[in-house]
Order: sequence, then C-alpha cells, then structure tokens
Amino acid sequence: MQTLMLQRVDAYATRTIAGMSVRAGRVFPFGATLVAGGVNFSVFSRHATACTLVLYEKGAAEPFAELPFPDEFRVGDVYAMTVFELDHENLEYGYRMDGPNDPSEGHRFDPSVVLMDPYARQIGGREVWGQTPDWDQAYQHRSQVLQDDFDWEHDRPLELAAEDLVIYEAHVRSFTQHPSSNVRHPGTFAGLREKIPYLKSLGINCLELMPIFEFDEFENSSANPANGQLRYNYWGYSTVGFFAPKAGYAATGPLGMQADELKTLIKDLHRNGIEVMLDVVFNHTAEGDHRGPTISFRGLDNKTYYMLTPEGYYYNFSGCGNTLNCNNPIVRQVVLDCLRYWVSEYHIDGFRFDLAAILGRDPSGVPLANPPLLESLAHDPVLGRTKLVAEAWDAGGLYQVGSFPAYGRWAEWNGKYRDTARKFLKGDMGQVSEMSLRLQGSPDLYYGRGTAASINFLTCHDGFTLRDLVSYNEKHNEANGESNRDGANDNESWNCGAEGATDDRLVESLRLRQMKNAATLLMVSQGIPMILMGDEVGRTKQGNNNTYCHDNELNWFNWWQVEENAELQRFFQKIIAFRHAHPVLRSRDHLRHADWVGSGVPDISWHGTRAWEPDWSALSRVVGLLLGGHHAKGGTVADDDVYVASNMHFEALEFELPRPAEGRQWHVAVNTGVPAPGDAHPCGEEPMLEQQDRCLVGGRSVVVLVGR
Repeated sequence: MQTLMLQRVDAYATRTIAGMSVRAGRVFPFGATLVAGGVNFSVFSRHATACTLVLYEKGAAEPFAELPFPDEFRVGDVYAMTVFELDHENLEYGYRMDGPNDPSEGHRFDPSVVLMDPYARQIGGREVWGQTPDWDQAYQHRSQVLQDDFDWEHDRPLELAAEDLVIYEAHVRSFTQHPSSNVRHPGTFAGLREKIPYLKSLGINCLELMPIFEFDEFENSSANPANGQLRYNYWGYSTVGFFAPKAGYAATGPLGMQADELKTLIKDLHRNGIEVMLDVVFNHTAEGDHRGPTISFRGLDNKTYYMLTPEGYYYNFSGCGNTLNCNNPIVRQVVLDCLRYWVSEYHIDGFRFDLAAILGRDPSGVPLANPPLLESLAHDPVLGRTKLVAEAWDAGGLYQVGSFPAYGRWAEWNGKYRDTARKFLKGDMGQVSEMSLRLQGSPDLYYGRGTAASINFLTCHDGFTLRDLVSYNEKHNEANGESNRDGANDNESWNCGAEGATDDRLVESLRLRQMKNAATLLMVSQGIPMILMGDEVGRTKQGNNNTYCHDNELNWFNWWQVEENAELQRFFQKIIAFRHAHPVLRSRDHLRHADWVGSGVPDISWHGTRAWEPDWSALSRVVGLLLGGHHAKGGTVADDDVYVASNMHFEALEFELPRPAEGRQWHVAVNTGVPAPGDAHPCGEEPMLEQQDRCLVGGRSVVVLVGR
C-alpha cells in the first residue's frame, strides 16, 4: 500500500542568492514567519529603492549571508522572500535599505546600517539586564525568529467586567529585585510569578505592568554626578521593538525563552483570577531626534513613520525627541497588528496607552476630531473585548481628560480624580463639591460613557508614592543628578507636620491615618480604582517624584515592609475585600440620585454633619455619602446600604446619620480614626453601631457603615 505524500509547491526554492536557496515570499504577515522548510521575511518601505536581507548566527559580529531582494520579490512597497534551510533557533537577521538620504525631505536612508525588523517577535542584544553591551558591535538590537508554540492549555483572556477591576500598577524588575523578595530569579517574569499568592491575598484582580516591550536600559545611560552610579532608562518608556518581550526581564532571556517565561506568568495570573494589562508606548520610539541612533523605523522609512516639520526635523509632542505618525495608515496598521498579536499570542486583557493624546494628532500635530487610529482600535474585532485605557494628555500640552475620543470603548486615567482627592485629603478649601463628583465616577466628565470610563488613582509610577504624598511638601530629586530641576512641582502633597522621615509619633500616626483615608476613598468611589505597587506597605522613594533612572531601592519593592507595615497592608486587604463584597460600589452606569426601585433610599444621596443637608460651602471639609443597596448593579442585585462619612477637619465631628432601608441597621465596616483591628472589620463581621442615629468621626478620618 502506497502512502501518498502531498508536497507544497511553495516549499521549493526557485533560485539561489548569495549561496542560499530562496523563492519569492509572501507579503503577509510582516516580519519573519516560519513556513514549510524555511523562513518567510517581509518588510515594508514606501520610499526605499532597494532592500537587502542580512543573516547572522546568534551573537556573531559579521553576517554569514547578505541577500539583495530581486525586483520581482517586491510587491507594491513590500519586500518579501522565503529563505530555506535556515537554523531559525540560531538565527538573527536585519535589513539594509537603500534610498535617498535627504533629511530636508524626510529621508534618512543609509545602507551601511543594519536595521532591526520592526515586526521582530524576539530581539537579541540585551538578554541580561544591566550587562554592558559590546559598543563596538555594529548591530545592537538584533531581530530573531520566534516559534509561537506555547501550550496555553485552556487559558484565554479573562474578560472580567471593567467596573469590577482593582488595578495594581507594577514594574517587573522592581517588584522582586530587592534582596528581601526571596525569589529564585529576582527582577524577572519568573520572580513575579512567585509573588502571585501575595497579589491574590491583597485582593487585586488586574496587574498593570509598566513597559515590557523590548527597550534598551542603556539608552542615554550615564554616570550620576551626584553619586557616580549608572543612570538607566529604568522604566522602559522608550520602545525598541513593539512585538517582542523584554529579554532582560526573563531569567531565561539568555536562552531565548523570554516569550515562554512571560506566557507562563500570564497563564498563572489568569488561573488566579488576575487580568494582565500592559502599559504601551506608541507615542515615540527609542530612536530619539535627529541626533539619536538609527535602529529601525528611521532607516526603513523615516518619512512614513515619524511626524516631521517642514524642514525635516522631528515634532516632539512626546518630550522624548520624536513622535510616531500614528494616523498614517501604515503606522496605524503597525499599532493594530501589535495589539492583535499581544491579545492573540500572549492573552493580554488590556492596554494602557502612554501619552495617548498623541494618538489623536494628524501628521502635523493638529488634534483630529475623529482620529482614525483611536476609532480603529475601538472597533477592531480582535480587540473587541480588550480593555483600552488612555493617559489622555501628552507632553505637547494637549489635555483631554473627559474629552478623549472614546467611541464607546476607551477609559481614561482620571487625572482630575487624583488632583481633587489629594486636595480634599489635605484639607484644602473649596473641594467638597468636586470631590462629590469624583466619588460618583465623575459624571461631569464621563456622563453617557459609564463609570468604568474613569480610572481613579491617587498615585502612579509618575510622582510621589502614597507614603511620600503624606510625608513631603516638596520633591527631593537630588539623587537624579539634575539638581532637583526634573519632576513635577505641583504634587498637592502634605507632610503632616514634618518633612520626610521623623520620630514624631503624632506625625507618623497622622500619616498612617491619611494613607488609610486615601485607600478608603479610592475603594468606595464609583469607577475603576488603581493602586501603585508598594503603596499598601508604605513604600517610599524618599521624596523623589521622578525615579525613572534608578535601579536601586528608590524603585524596588522592599518585602520586609510587608511585616514592618503590617497594619497598613492589612487595611488595604480589608478595604479591597470590602469593595469586592459590595456591588453597590461598582455601578456600571452613573447613579440617578433617585429611589427608582422604591426601597425608601435613593441610589445615591449627599449629607453633611446633619443628615440630608450636605455642606457645599468653600469652608467645608466634610462629605457624607449614602448608597442605596437595593439599586446595586442596576437593581438586579440586593446589597447592603453603604454610608461614607469623610471628615478632613482636624477636630472630631458628630454626624447625624440618615436611616438605612427599612429593616436594616448600621454596622461599622471602617473607621480610620481608631487603631487596628478596629480600623477595618472583615466582611460579615462588622459590629453594630451603638447609636443608630449618630456617629462620631474623628479628625482627619473616614468612617464607612453598612446597613443590613
């Protein structure tokens, strides 16, 4: 019996170039793709006149072959070639592009430079974090071929309801690099994986990772004049390759296994009910301005990929030297292809877009009324259930909080929540009215878009930590070596009576209370709360609000603080659990200020020290808020009533309480004015309030009651 062998016609070479067997390739997908018997290479350039494929053995200084693309291997503006009999696991590749070199016309072609493939799924050259590169190596960032064959088993993106999220912003290296982490591979995806039980115990269900696309920690690195230590591009907001995970974040990076290590982390996070959101940077690249290195886009087709002035220089709406031309159809396709890839191949649940206002500018920088990229992302079928979050401003002065083009899909980092909550917490006058808007999901900004359009936060990687927010009146960035000139000056912080570290027990007690107040207000606000890595244990950056360059304890999570600051960490656990337990805190739609289910209590109402009489005056520092539990989740879920009394005066005040729904009595869930364990009670174990008609709220304190 004969076995019939079906052989593909396109698995055979049609010619030989530079000693290699090749044939005309397939134009899609872009990048390097494994095909029968070989590797298909496809790259775009509209203005190039010629393209050469350059092949290396991994780590080799010189290529073993250079293959010019024949004219018949170009289709439109795409060069495509299949090369056979390659050892793809030991292969690195790049391109030489020939064409005009006329910067005034936007062209910067240089065939002497080997260019990284912008679609490379894996990138070599920085496999070990902080290992000094061979600067004599002409080809620094080296495209590699990745075989996407990971066994996901039954995993897929979790698709949790957006309003149910509690986001935790973290930096991969910082989370486990400190000696106290006690993980096998500090500073890596594998190290973070060992800490999943901690994240789960904290109660967060969405981990937002600062940039993990391949970047160069040595970009603009230099000795710090303040102490001689090397300053890195530590945070990674300067992308080298959009399709490749950071090799230096993987314990297996030197083995070329960074993709599998990251996927294993994501799969285990999903098994524990934790979504993964990536902080992505499409506003600029690591190539900088005209003085920066040529890595990829500049040499491939500078005029297509970047926003250029009429003189051929780079518009700099990013503050980082260049700006990607995101609403050019080609660049828009790169962004779409990238995000589709991360969702389909890495099972990513959402993306936070750095300086996202840039994504709505036209090629000359003018804000568009209907930005094609933002619309495409909102309606893309692959991204149909992926969370999209905008940092709705840029370095060029465009501020779109509340007005970012949303298309029914986009959420925003709510910078106005941050600013208002900080002012209210430190007792500024005239904040009560605006704070009431922030507590109810900012309907003034997002009405019609739902509460989940608002990502509520008080701290993030930029600026002070929560501990520093209550410990410093001024930034202290001297360690950056820039004479304290860098970083924001408008921090809306308050040191509680002493600048920085102190032995004053009263000051320390007030600081602890203020951190609890901040956590409480964040978790009882409608919208999606986000907390910064380490805020739950009082992590400090010693007053530095711009630690972008430090690979040291200014950025690292100190795990000893989990025990040292156990009271604060316990409080965070309890207040996060409280939010999860009460759907009335997680309304999808903005509340109506009416009793539309007939429970006797409106869905939301406002109060002062007297029930039903809120004090909106400029001198007021008091907010009372009642949420009617029968209205939870659009009236489909019965929940307790929740009453929140915030007193930012120094003296204690007695609050007259509104009545809960009929048949219910008030129980004390949270009281930041008393020490642990009375500051936060486990859900279901809240003690009944002795006097049901009134409650004493201490100075600088928040009380939360549940009516059941």
